Amino acid sequence: MSGKYLLDTCFIIGLQNRNTDALEILKQKNVTLQECAYSVITRLELLSFPNLNAVDEAALNTLLGGMLCLNLSDVIQSETIKIRRRRKVKLPDAMILATAKAHQLELLTLDHKLIELSLH
Repeated sequence: MSGKYLLDTCFIIGLQNRNTDALEILKQKNVTLQECAYSVITRLELLSFPNLNAVDEAALNTLLGGMLCLNLSDVIQSETIKIRRRRKVKLPDAMILATAKAHQLELLTLDHKLIELSLH
């Protein structure tokens, strides 16, 4: 993968909602969406939300369409297992963190617990 960043679910929701923290992170790092990817787990979390309306779904699909979706390889699965054995973390978060590690991408998130985990 030629990108630099992995955006997690919270970050993408932040972008969708024009959250100032998410926008400021992109500005500070001078990030373009072409440099970004997301985990298939993020896609599942975003698009399976029960109250998602057609307009929001279309907007999310447009946003996601500008980035690469990374699937769960054997390496990511193994890294997820390691993370979950070492730390108490939700399975989707562990999978997203493992995806970032496996692809050597910087994780961009608004989730403070996940930020802390990504530093270790």
